[in-house]
Amino acid sequence: MFRQTALRSVTIALLLTAGVAYGLGAGFFGRELLTEVAILAILAISLDLVAGFGGMVSLCHGALYGIGAYAFASATVLLGWGGAAGIVLGIAGATLFAWLVGAVTARTHGIFFIMATLAFGQMAYVYVFDSALFGGDDGLPGVIRLDLSALGIDLGSSQSFALFCVALAGLSYALAAGLLRSGFGRTLVGIRSNEARMRALGLPVQRYKAAAFAISGALAGLAGTLAAQHTMFVSPDLLFWTVSGEVLVVVILGGLGTLVGPVLGAALFVFLRHEVSSLTDHWHIVVGLVLIATVLSGGRGLYGQLEHLLSRRRASGAQEHA
Repeated sequence: MFRQTALRSVTIALLLTAGVAYGLGAGFFGRELLTEVAILAILAISLDLVAGFGGMVSLCHGALYGIGAYAFASATVLLGWGGAAGIVLGIAGATLFAWLVGAVTARTHGIFFIMATLAFGQMAYVYVFDSALFGGDDGLPGVIRLDLSALGIDLGSSQSFALFCVALAGLSYALAAGLLRSGFGRTLVGIRSNEARMRALGLPVQRYKAAAFAISGALAGLAGTLAAQHTMFVSPDLLFWTVSGEVLVVVILGGLGTLVGPVLGAALFVFLRHEVSSLTDHWHIVVGLVLIATVLSGGRGLYGQLEHLLSRRRASGAQEHA
């Protein structure tokens, strides 16, 4: 069961505060990195929701991310709609596709579930790659950003857009945490722990899994709409399976099933990639070594390991006072 502990509250508050402070003080390139972190954090939260708490390890979240981006681009570039309508369409499109994936794959488990989601993701990638309507492998340029000028906010500014993405990352975390603390979230964790028992209790397991995947897809779609606005361009690379693999690495690195860990993992991944890539083109090797070390040290991720160490210390202290 998910618990919003004091440590988790403090950690997410520190991460968001650090993000805001960095966005206010950094230069243009620093703000671009912060935007990447915030968008990746939202995508990682969406994956942790189903993988960490529902036991559904997905390799199609890159496709959900890309669908959100392409839906936003289609609404604003092809249909001439505003940014707000584009975001709604992006979230709705990713939610619908995610529900379809969840409904079809709900009876599969383990490697079969992973491969089924990979197949769905690759089908979406190939469709977009071959579609002349969406620009094929050339993608779609000319994507606009959400207009918040009525509120006195200019999202054309890199600083304003970075802080906007940080705020949405915080909101995404709050929504995911609230969902996991609800009856729905407890049921989802129960399905992960013992699906057969939940079936025996008469719960519609397939419906819960499809609904959870749809909610996860909504968050992934939101991340996609922000990615489209960030670069003002979309390409089929957004849907490729390596994007799903990358966000899975982020979730494992931060701590699978912790919700706050993936946010920490996103920050570490983006800044580590930036620092190492400035020294060598083989930054993947360094990230891979960090991931291997994380897995071999217990597989809890960075934040998960911190929780584990603190819980052991509290248990040891309680034994000493007993």
